[in-house]
Amino acid sequence: MRQFICLTLIFFAGWIHAASDPFAKPGVVVHDEFLSVEEAYQLQTDFVGDKLLLHWDIADGYYLYRHQFSFAAEDGGKLTADLPAGKSKQDEYFGLVEVYYHALDVGLTGLPAAPFTLQVTSQGCADAGLCYPPRTQRFAVDPSARSVSAIAPTKPARTPAAAVTPSAAPAKTAAPPIGFIGWLSLLAGALLGGAILNLMPCVFPVLSLKVLSFANHKEQSQVKHGLAYSGGVILSFVAVAALLLALKAGGSAIGWGFQLQQPWFVGALAYLFFAMGLSLSGFWEFGGHWLNFGGTLASRSDYSGSFFTGVLATIVASPCTAPFMASALGFAITQPPAQALAVFATLGLGMALPVLVLCLNPRLLAKMPRPGNWMIRLKQALAFPLYATTIWLAWIVGRQAGATAMAALLLGGLLVALALWLWRFAPIARITAALAMAVALGILGTAMLNTPAPTQSAESRDWQPYSSAKLAELRRAGQPVFLNMTADWCITCLTNEKVALGRDSVKAAFRERNITYLKGDWTQYDPAITELLAQFGRNGVPLYVFYPAAGEPVVLPQLLTPAKVIEAISGD
Repeated sequence: MRQFICLTLIFFAGWIHAASDPFAKPGVVVHDEFLSVEEAYQLQTDFVGDKLLLHWDIADGYYLYRHQFSFAAEDGGKLTADLPAGKSKQDEYFGLVEVYYHALDVGLTGLPAAPFTLQVTSQGCADAGLCYPPRTQRFAVDPSARSVSAIAPTKPARTPAAAVTPSAAPAKTAAPPIGFIGWLSLLAGALLGGAILNLMPCVFPVLSLKVLSFANHKEQSQVKHGLAYSGGVILSFVAVAALLLALKAGGSAIGWGFQLQQPWFVGALAYLFFAMGLSLSGFWEFGGHWLNFGGTLASRSDYSGSFFTGVLATIVASPCTAPFMASALGFAITQPPAQALAVFATLGLGMALPVLVLCLNPRLLAKMPRPGNWMIRLKQALAFPLYATTIWLAWIVGRQAGATAMAALLLGGLLVALALWLWRFAPIARITAALAMAVALGILGTAMLNTPAPTQSAESRDWQPYSSAKLAELRRAGQPVFLNMTADWCITCLTNEKVALGRDSVKAAFRERNITYLKGDWTQYDPAITELLAQFGRNGVPLYVFYPAAGEPVVLPQLLTPAKVIEAISGD
């Protein structure tokens, strides 16, 4: 118990530090606290003799890193930069560095005689703890005419020019190491995010089964049950993370919840939840030979069942990122494998923590009621959330591959029920059961289940489908844009669209301000959406971004209300 109290104190210390936004995402604008990158570092250029002088006005409380400057002539030639000595600073991210406050003058010599394009790269931070990503500015320079003019970007930058910490830099930029407090905050956010996953509707029926087993197996070691369940959760998080990192290393653009982008996988989960529901309803017994191999683990089948429950809980919890979890996921995916796996393991620990605390506390377990008829009724009642989850999964398949695919999946569910019923009889009936199950599994691999559903008509739709070209076109035209990155398997996304984005007051606010509503559907694999998520330091949906007509994009929280949306688009 003492260890748990210490862990809790460390957790809240990290949470308080995280409240200062040490892991702000690219594009996050913190109203009334931090300046935009253009306001914080204003660059002016002019010729002085044979030098090109670059002068920065640096806002109070902000600074530029000396070692992060680079100057290049894109059209050839070698430039020499006269960088003055800076002020020594013990930086949380880079260690002992030199920085510039207030103002900076840099003289460039060795300029080409012919007109050329100058590229200037810099990076700075605020003393309050918020940093900006490396910023590259381009200028058209004509030495003979002694003229310099800024070149506006022809397309949106891969990373929005807005405040981020170095730890949340884009995936293609090596993220600087963070200090101990930074790591503590990150792991605290991961722990809390993992714990919140237990509140997801799709996790509830699985978690209920685990809690029910505490009362059902009081004669066994509840500590072992809890450790087995926790092991299943943590190892599953690490396994999914390892697969995600391996696929990313191979060049695949994927993110958290990527497994549910495959209709066959969603269909397999639907079969599993349907079978579990039938077991709780008394149609067949989910245990025994189904949970061990060859009967060799018969004496420990309950503990292996706890481990399996942890695995299943992880799979169904992965569609959405909970609050406090997005920062951890976005940062972890940019780190070396060992650090990334440590973050994912902490997420798993957070998800397993409520069950682990329960089974490690004898006083809490003593309050569990004695086994009795109530358990049979409760077990049967818990079958209905599983059936509801099955319906939800079947609906996802319908959205991914169409109504025919959903009908095929329902037929497969019928065959699964038939196979489980026949398995209870003589060996000859089991042959028929095996054939029925084989056909049901075969349906998962058919073309009808893996062909994308036809695109819905755009008529009477109050949003437009997202594409990078469409977003760039709107941004160039100075059109305000609200961006919604969602997926049909994301419960949080669907809830936000129902309770916030779908409200008449929000729609009216969009129309009043002439805001274009773009929606990116990540239900199926889409590397363009995955890339956009990475630009904002995210690895999963939901993601909500408001692009005003001028200024920096604003990232909204993952849990929306009509008031939050209207406040964000109003610029209050």
